[in-house]
Amino acid sequence: MQSEPTQPGLKPKSLGVSDIVFFVIAAAAPLGATLGAGPVVFAMGGTGAPGIYLIASLVLLLFAIGFAAMSRHVISAGGFAELVTHGLGRAAGNAAGGIALLAYIAMLTGIYGQFAAFGADLAMSIAGLQVDWRVVALLIIGLVGIFGYMDVKVSAKVLGVLMIFEILILLVFDVAVIAQTNAESFTWNGFMPSQIFTPGLGVALMFAFCCFVGFESTTIYGEEAKNPSRTVPLATYVAIAIIGIFYTLTTWCLGLAYANSDVQSVAGADMINFVFNANTQYVGPLSTEIMKILVVTSVFAVLLSFHNALSRYLFALARNHFVPRQLSRVHPKHASPHVASVVLSITTLVAVGLFMVTNADPIQHLYLWMVGLGTLAVLALQTLGAAAVVGFTLKTQKCSRWQGIIAPTLGGCGLATAVFLAVANFDELTGAKEGIATLLPWLVVIAALAGVINGLRAKEKFPVTPVVS
Repeated sequence: MQSEPTQPGLKPKSLGVSDIVFFVIAAAAPLGATLGAGPVVFAMGGTGAPGIYLIASLVLLLFAIGFAAMSRHVISAGGFAELVTHGLGRAAGNAAGGIALLAYIAMLTGIYGQFAAFGADLAMSIAGLQVDWRVVALLIIGLVGIFGYMDVKVSAKVLGVLMIFEILILLVFDVAVIAQTNAESFTWNGFMPSQIFTPGLGVALMFAFCCFVGFESTTIYGEEAKNPSRTVPLATYVAIAIIGIFYTLTTWCLGLAYANSDVQSVAGADMINFVFNANTQYVGPLSTEIMKILVVTSVFAVLLSFHNALSRYLFALARNHFVPRQLSRVHPKHASPHVASVVLSITTLVAVGLFMVTNADPIQHLYLWMVGLGTLAVLALQTLGAAAVVGFTLKTQKCSRWQGIIAPTLGGCGLATAVFLAVANFDELTGAKEGIATLLPWLVVIAALAGVINGLRAKEKFPVTPVVS
């Protein structure tokens, strides 16, 4: 049985391809990911780091082919939960809904810790102010909540500006390295199989996949997109292409910058300054100082992107009674899911507060634990999504064999491998070798089961959105 929404919907035709791409690339945090995950990929994968990023890009592109094709026919802010429902049935859709909530809340919570640590450090280095990370966390949760409450176009404009700055500063580095490297010193070793398939490939590939988290949120903005059957697929392709090319190019340039050194050892010895040192050498110290500031704004962009995406996810789930119906209310002026946004702000405040009162470290505990858990959950969600595309194609014949079966099957196999690697190397992903943090992967299973049980309990279980022909 399908119910008609009694509340006004999200603002239709308010987002174009560029707006959605801004949200997605902001969630991927090009600068933050390059500074954070890039050195780890080099430390684990060595010279083959650029090739490892290329592999991750190709796997996700294969998945995106089917994901984009199916999103032309299923347009909903319900994201993966809606897609999986159409492809694999309501029980699987309910499981995907549970995993999605865990994934995005964990990611959002963890990144608040990262911002709080970076923000406190920036206040000290620039103004000499010693600010407790807890104060920074409270302030940023409030600021993100305000943006989430307002018209989505406001967030899109802010994200666009921040994204342009962080990409520009890394492109300046890339150009500087290429310009200052002699022709005979150019090397393509980073893409050679002998350099890629090394003992550290598993962990390195896992961290490379981490850098792409967030691209799947394109479908969440379908109800607000201009011509969604075209805008969402195109935004998906554009986002993955930009992110993949950007990471591969910048990682290759980092390899060139350290061509005369043992790049694996250098990265492992000083991961924090690995990129900063190369940038100082090739561009200059002023650029590095600017880069340190932009790291903070980059993380803010991630928070804003995830908050907006998750607010819409809660909004869509509320319409289907998966979460309390009140979360489906839309602001009369801003056309934003304002109730969902407020509830999300309170939820993240409580989650971050638990780490605050236990005197946890914002990076070692809050950030690494929660982002590690969120990454694993997102990879599991994407794997379900790949299977859903195949199921949808077999049932409806709406997608071609290449788009609906072959490409998502190949991409799904790659994603399933990434899930296995994430579970097997979870201690490396989170930095937790013992204790309760090692049990966090079980929360993905629990979230899936809770989603199924909640779907059975709900008055109406994920009504199927009409398929657009």
